[in-house]
Amino acid sequence: MDSEGLVLLTDDGALQARISSPRYKLAKVYWAQVEGAITEAALQALRAGVDLGDFHTRPAAARQIEEPPGLWPRDPPIRHRASIPTSWIELTLREGKNRQVRRMTARTGFPTLRLVRAAIGRVSLEGLLPGQWREVDPAVIRR
Repeated sequence: MDSEGLVLLTDDGALQARISSPRYKLAKVYWAQVEGAITEAALQALRAGVDLGDFHTRPAAARQIEEPPGLWPRDPPIRHRASIPTSWIELTLREGKNRQVRRMTARTGFPTLRLVRAAIGRVSLEGLLPGQWREVDPAVIRR
């Protein structure tokens, strides 16, 4: 509910398993606006994998980015604190546990304020506005 961005809908069980199972290592790219000025140490922790108590995440690609261009306004807007900066990071995961990105960033000391799924495999948000949709050839996802 608090996340935004790309959603893939399918009634193909095999395709759904390929998208969601860590066995296939399908990359999922997220843009996260986090509270605070992200540090290289926090990014390195995300890259190495984070112990979340009930499981240890697989290593992720993590880098600081500028606010993604063309990103729509958040409704409702995130909380604003004049004295606390925010940073944007891009995380690429090859697994997908419940609330994983939010838990990972919080564990490294930078809670997620806004979370946008930017891509799943080769399918991305590029060219889509909120509420828009397009059909995707399942072969694109299977590759």
